[in-house]
Amino acid sequence: MPNQNKISQFVDKVLNQDALEGMQLLPDESIDLIVADPPYNLGKDYGNDSDKQESEAFLRWTEEWLSLAISKLKPNGSLYIFATWRYSPEIFVFLKSKMIMLNEIIWDRRVPSMGGSTRRYSSVHDTIGFFAKSKDHYFDLDSIRIPYDEETKKARSRSIFVGKKWLEVGYNPKDLWSVSRLHRIHAEREDHPTQKPLEIIERMVRASCPENGIVLDPFAGTGTTAIACLLNKRRYITYELNPEYYEMILKRIKRKSNFFLESPSLPVNGDSKKQQDNQMPLLFGFNS
Repeated sequence: MPNQNKISQFVDKVLNQDALEGMQLLPDESIDLIVADPPYNLGKDYGNDSDKQESEAFLRWTEEWLSLAISKLKPNGSLYIFATWRYSPEIFVFLKSKMIMLNEIIWDRRVPSMGGSTRRYSSVHDTIGFFAKSKDHYFDLDSIRIPYDEETKKARSRSIFVGKKWLEVGYNPKDLWSVSRLHRIHAEREDHPTQKPLEIIERMVRASCPENGIVLDPFAGTGTTAIACLLNKRRYITYELNPEYYEMILKRIKRKSNFFLESPSLPVNGDSKKQQDNQMPLLFGFNS
């Protein structure tokens, strides 16, 4: 039976809920962009065992939530997924059976040249898969162009370059993104083991979601996707299972804008009796 819920009741919300349960309530083909930073299965401590699964179980779980998430994307929607080299081959092969792969983006974390393994090369990057549901996917290149410096513009001063749009508005970012990881003394840093820089998420949101479009983040972490949406006139739906991280997100959003807490009355799955009785998600949304 088709999902009859309206997307408006979920938009601009942070939900303290398992994304696999929460996403089932979303209407199909209602989301413009998915930004997913799931557990890498490297044994990190997220306050639960989500990052400590056997490889086969982890990949089954990954395929389950990805299949559900993809069904919520609009026909011109797209998806970014952070991954590690250990599992990105399997994850990307699965996604290529469902979507069009546009890029494998390498995030160079600018890790200092010290320490590391003595039996193999040190790992200093994360892998990001960029996928689209169709060839007609939304992509606004102009919103993310990188300006040329004045020296470069001066070198292109010959008449054949005068008035060229690309020289004035900048160049297309490449598929190697060199952005420093967030060190503990960084002003943006929250108490989370794998927080992603706002600069990276903002690029994804600007390029792949139109203004007032909806971004879905199944693993909110510190709420960086929500912040990127607030700063760039996009709407968001985010899920975070860990109650401590959930509270962190609410505080972080409050520092950015005038928000309020409300106690919703949302539908829950028939199999979610325990959650209905004990864990109805608190929401955070626009005061509209």
